[in-house]
Amino acid sequence: MKKIYYLLPLILAVAFSLGLFIGGKLNFNDTPEKLFSTNSKKDKLNRLIDYIDYEYVDEVNTDSIVDVTVNNILDKLDPHSVYIPKQEAERVAENMKGDYVGVGVSFHMYKDSLAVIRAIEGGPSMEAGILPGDRILMADADTLYGKHLSNDEVVSRLKGMANTPVNLQIYRKSEDRYLNVKINRSRVPIASLDAYYMLSSDLGYIRLNRFAESTYKEFKEALKKLKSLGMTKLALDLRDNPGGYLGIAEQIADEFLESKKLMLFTRNKSGAVEQSFATRRGDFEDGEVFVMLNEKSASASEIVAGALQDNDRGTIVGRRSFGKGLVQREMELGDGSSVRLTVSRYYTPTGRSIQRSYENGSDDYYERFFKRYENGELYSADSIQVADSLIFRTPKGKIVYGGGGIIPDIFVPLEETREENFFNTMVFESGYMSFYVFEYLDQHRELFLGMDFQTFKKEVTIDPALVRGFSDYLSYRKLEFDLEKYSDNLELYLKATIAEQLFGKNAYEQILRENDPMIRAVVDISKKENL
Repeated sequence: MKKIYYLLPLILAVAFSLGLFIGGKLNFNDTPEKLFSTNSKKDKLNRLIDYIDYEYVDEVNTDSIVDVTVNNILDKLDPHSVYIPKQEAERVAENMKGDYVGVGVSFHMYKDSLAVIRAIEGGPSMEAGILPGDRILMADADTLYGKHLSNDEVVSRLKGMANTPVNLQIYRKSEDRYLNVKINRSRVPIASLDAYYMLSSDLGYIRLNRFAESTYKEFKEALKKLKSLGMTKLALDLRDNPGGYLGIAEQIADEFLESKKLMLFTRNKSGAVEQSFATRRGDFEDGEVFVMLNEKSASASEIVAGALQDNDRGTIVGRRSFGKGLVQREMELGDGSSVRLTVSRYYTPTGRSIQRSYENGSDDYYERFFKRYENGELYSADSIQVADSLIFRTPKGKIVYGGGGIIPDIFVPLEETREENFFNTMVFESGYMSFYVFEYLDQHRELFLGMDFQTFKKEVTIDPALVRGFSDYLSYRKLEFDLEKYSDNLELYLKATIAEQLFGKNAYEQILRENDPMIRAVVDISKKENL
């Protein structure tokens, strides 16, 4: 019997070699009966790829065909089942994990050099004393200057295995000298918490940009610090938050709900139901909570809001959320790529599905979302279309609706048009302003030496010449806008972006949200609660 086990690897190797030989000799003109086929759907796709590989008249990159095929298949399912190609998988994984291994700097390729915008808090470069404005010229023997280098190439030279050293040669412009700095690569956080600070003596504010692996830990640390500052009420800002991990959303909702309260349940194709209940570990079960949503709040954001709304807990403020009630699981495809496949639907505690209809395909699904700008629902609560057949009631009798997002308890209209939204996206989220501000600070950094954030916030005003300069900067890049009507916005964003490069993301958010209409609404509501 033992001899059979010893011979097994040899037998398998011979069989595998024979299979390769036969495969190489196959004539694709053979009839199907002569091929080793089960006529399955999978064999059909595999055979088509083989025909193209071996018989098609021209050379074809079949990898790209497979990518297109996978995308076309998923497009027939639902708008949220997506393919993640191999070349994007690492970036997606890092974003959802909440960290990466590297030296920890944000940078621009400025002229022909890697110019540091800011060392990332919690990363090795900050610990090593890397300063804004430093030029990193070399990483070991790799040159990091030259106009031919792309951002991806630079990043690949700075990344590496955890705890591996890298010797950086730096030119410090502010001191006009060269330095050699040795850094051990380590995990660098990719923050999912944009900001936390006090809005008033008792009202704290936390803004989350996604639900990644690290989000719950970040949230708990912010919650603890705000409570130490006297917070008894919390504004949780989930605007523009597209979601993330279901389990992280459950953990955050659990912080606000009493033990054994139902937070949500899921149902898969076979009808199997899984319920999720709050535990006793919540740290903010007694404090007042306001959850801020807008039309871009989706998935995990809606889970948190739905769990609180359906349990008569806190107040939902803002506009109707996106409407995504599907749960995905990521599955590897064996070559470094993966598919994020919808495996179940989730329901809020009252039994609501808030998933918008996608029966007419993905194009229609997203076009109907953009029609919210045109049908008036972003500007008036009366324009939100709801179906009487989708009415549900909370334990205290409050009416809530299914079928297309979470409708807030208190509506706050959008104060910008679709044109203004496009302008804001193009100008403020494209990176143009960040680059422009870096150039400005590179020439005037001495104006802010020794200045703390509170002083900056109170005393610094934006010179109109800086606004005009940005207008010229955009015109030079063929972006033509009537900037006169956006001048107030430009001043605000310029000040916020300068603050971000000097003091970090928290400072950016505090300035940007200073006159935010939704935050003003929450502050007003919280004051009434005290009366």
